[in-house]
Amino acid sequence: MKQFNFFILLLLAFRFTQPAQVQPQKLGAEEKKAVVSAVADVLAKQYVFPETARKMGDLIKKNLKTGKYSAIDDAQAFAAMLTEDLRAVSRDRHLGVRYAPERILEMRTPDEARKKAAEEFRKKLARLENHGFREIRILSGNVGYLKFNQFSDAQEAFQVAVGAMAFLANCDALVVDLRENGGGSPEMIQLLSSYFFSGEPRHLNSFYYRLGEKTEQYWTQPYVPGRKLAETDLYVLTSSYTFSGAEEFTYNLKNMKRATIVGETTGGGAHPVRLEILNDHFAIGVPYARAVNPISKTNWEGSGIEPDVKVPAAQALDKAHLLALEKLAASEQDERIQASYRWALDGLNAKLNPAVISPETMSSCAGDYGPRRIIFRNGSLFYQREGRPEMKMIPMSEDYFSFTEVPYFRLKIVRKDGKVTGIEGHYDDGTIDANPRNN
Repeated sequence: MKQFNFFILLLLAFRFTQPAQVQPQKLGAEEKKAVVSAVADVLAKQYVFPETARKMGDLIKKNLKTGKYSAIDDAQAFAAMLTEDLRAVSRDRHLGVRYAPERILEMRTPDEARKKAAEEFRKKLARLENHGFREIRILSGNVGYLKFNQFSDAQEAFQVAVGAMAFLANCDALVVDLRENGGGSPEMIQLLSSYFFSGEPRHLNSFYYRLGEKTEQYWTQPYVPGRKLAETDLYVLTSSYTFSGAEEFTYNLKNMKRATIVGETTGGGAHPVRLEILNDHFAIGVPYARAVNPISKTNWEGSGIEPDVKVPAAQALDKAHLLALEKLAASEQDERIQASYRWALDGLNAKLNPAVISPETMSSCAGDYGPRRIIFRNGSLFYQREGRPEMKMIPMSEDYFSFTEVPYFRLKIVRKDGKVTGIEGHYDDGTIDANPRNN
């Protein structure tokens, strides 16, 4: 979105700037009346939906008149109550009143030296957090994985994004992880989206601004540094935390049928927000515009985005990886590469559908097998070879096990007439080595 979620913005404001502390004062009836009036006035002039703004203003004025706020003398509690009442009408999670005297004092009497120091601190923190880009790697089957937790608008962030896309340029499929992404800049959304389309620019999204009744459009860029991934199979991971700009990115690609969305329904915030001062102590985050998708003609405000494949957020990566491998395997003709896909698919299926083995069955596997040993301890099996460290055996089935430490190796239990007679070591290149059970 045009700005971060208001609550994140306000948190950062407190974090980065430390003006003189304003002593808390008991909240009086006159100030409550003034704040309610100011909220209603700001919403009437700026809130993106005029009729909803009127209804919100009418509600809090009514609540003030009927005495709902009379017993509240704590400023934080009053701000929280106003926010709750406003959202009861609007269902707008970007909208919120906050008690913020220190921030308001700073905004009204800016200290240039402190402002410069705060800006330098913001830049340093952004670099320490790599502008939100947290992880990039290649999963099995040449499936790329990109995790970032914000759409930053810093110039350095665009350089990081270009570098990330260059690293992923040769992937056969790509998973973009937005499960912890709370939003950010439409310019970064525009840049990253442009890597997934070729040919003529495509219309991604528009923002309608109530003041001036103007509309701003965002399109894919015809040129981006490096190679585009316009034909690469694309998956986007979401959670209930995915919000604002992260939802815009997701919503655009879903409507354009460019990506498969995997995970949970998103948070439901489609309105850019700005901070408006109400008086010396209170401010409000006002959603002043709304997203308008060129395909749906609407947005995801209040409803969130339903994934194409709904799974708990914790399972979303494995599920998307599985879907990508299944699609790659279906189109692959080379048997050797097919085998590598099957190996990875077996592991992912076992992880998503964990096998349950009885203690009796596990204990029957314990014993020595030439240079190998299986140990049953505290309800789990462990594997050891020639004095090397023990590794916990992860069941893929009753007789087949994988290992976190060595993903290229698995162990098969060999049975004859119901009794364990040996084990086989299976490798991802197709190699098998066997050991009978010692007598």
